[in-house]
Amino acid sequence: MKNLLIIFGGVSSEHDISLLSAVSVINNVPAAKYNVIMLGVTKEGEMYLYSGDPALLPGDGWLKDKKLLKKAVISTDRADRGIIVFSGRGFEKIKIDVCFPVLHGKNGEDGTMQGLLTIAGIPFVGCSTMSSAVCMDKIITNGVCDRNNIPHASWLYITRHDFEKNGSAFAKECAEKLGLPVFVKPANAGSSVGVRKAKTEEEIYSALKYAFTFDSRVVVEEGIDGFEVECAVLGNDEPFAGEVGEIEPSNEFYDFDAKYIDNKSGLHIPARISEEKRNEVKALAVKMYKACGCSGLARVDFFVKKSGLGVYLNELNTIPGFTSISMYPMLMEKAGIPYGELIDRLCSLAEERQRGEL
Repeated sequence: MKNLLIIFGGVSSEHDISLLSAVSVINNVPAAKYNVIMLGVTKEGEMYLYSGDPALLPGDGWLKDKKLLKKAVISTDRADRGIIVFSGRGFEKIKIDVCFPVLHGKNGEDGTMQGLLTIAGIPFVGCSTMSSAVCMDKIITNGVCDRNNIPHASWLYITRHDFEKNGSAFAKECAEKLGLPVFVKPANAGSSVGVRKAKTEEEIYSALKYAFTFDSRVVVEEGIDGFEVECAVLGNDEPFAGEVGEIEPSNEFYDFDAKYIDNKSGLHIPARISEEKRNEVKALAVKMYKACGCSGLARVDFFVKKSGLGVYLNELNTIPGFTSISMYPMLMEKAGIPYGELIDRLCSLAEERQRGEL
């Protein structure tokens, strides 16, 4: 039996979503093959080995009973290839065969945790340090799209420093060059955190101020008059695209509340587009996956224009949501890979990639 380390929580605006995803992952791990070891990261960045009920994770309930917690760290000594757990009697080392960092957003999905696990010599589920960082940063992702002729929205970006010097002029430039409405997004955030739709120059300026509370760089993209579809991709050197799903948001766009709170958004699997158009989405998803150097998994999101049905890339998520209502596991299940088997495959892909990198 293999020791599977599941890391949850994290110093991120998506901390609470990570807890929900982790519960679903833990509950679906093939128990006959893996021994689950839970490592929680608090909002302040403290790490604890958690030995309690996974059902207590949401709302940080796992932190309430101190008897279930032991301070722990990921060892950067490759001879350990695991974690170090501290107690009153000293410390113990636990060997880890594979890790699933169920961490969304900054300090987990952006290459930082991936870099630590690479130094530690622990195989981990998901993309490499480089591709995680590329996909997390919307400015870099848009650049990759430009270089690889992937259709996507017209865009501009600005740093906090430049916004403080000339924010009003930039808001005007966005309205003139991109048209209205536009979407204003922190360059490094997921789950639509910090995203606002702006319909006037004044709203652009206000949305920029809001986005800068989440990141020091912000992207502004033209509004695509269309609907969102998502494609699940799985694999290393020969990735394949699972099914394509369609989002019918309960709000004006698929924001944080529509994704996780009101539970009223409609999900259509497969997407309500022709088979030919779904195949086009799948082909573009795999192309972008490869262009960004992805491995393991990613959910690749697109907009399909209502007029003409043009397909435009929105973003890539290298650790997509794994909650009970998340698209990625549902899309893979529709493609014939149930949740438990999906986790097993992801762990195998992690080990396969590390063997190729040694």
